[in-house]
Amino acid sequence: MKPYQILMAVALAGAAGLALFGDNSSSGDIAEPVARAPGAAAPAAVPRSTSKDGKPQVEAAILPLIPRAQLVGESGEATFASGEGVFMGQNWNPPPPPPPPPSNAPPPAPVAPPMPFTYLGKAVADGAWEVYLARGDKTYSVRVQTVIDGTYRVERIAPPLMSVTYLPLNQQQQMNIGVLE
Repeated sequence: MKPYQILMAVALAGAAGLALFGDNSSSGDIAEPVARAPGAAAPAAVPRSTSKDGKPQVEAAILPLIPRAQLVGESGEATFASGEGVFMGQNWNPPPPPPPPPSNAPPPAPVAPPMPFTYLGKAVADGAWEVYLARGDKTYSVRVQTVIDGTYRVERIAPPLMSVTYLPLNQQQQMNIGVLE
């Protein structure tokens, strides 16, 4: 046998001897239940007897249990989602800024959208300027007083600028078409 096995066998024999021949008598102190009225306060600890050195021994008082419903609420009340009770959530975000005060100023006047056309080139035909524009996959050849898609009208072509009126708001816009060539 190995040394640790011998040590374990001796420990087992010692434990068996204590179990068989040890002191099995009860201490004689029996804790008896105390009948109390519901909601009554626990009595203060009362000195029961004195010890050998003259100090009084205090009897330990067992406090009544507090019902679960009183601690955490009825079942279903204290949940993570409700934000109440023991599982109350905590929001660490700063509060949102207050909303701006309502403005008494009238809304801004509508403005024409930016020009949707791309300049492709220009030419002089029969003494009048002709400008070539593109919008998406469409190409337009415009002269003075030409209406494009019912929303823009060419007012004046004088290089380096072309003046166009946005018809829904009757606002004039200018487009750079380059200098004379």
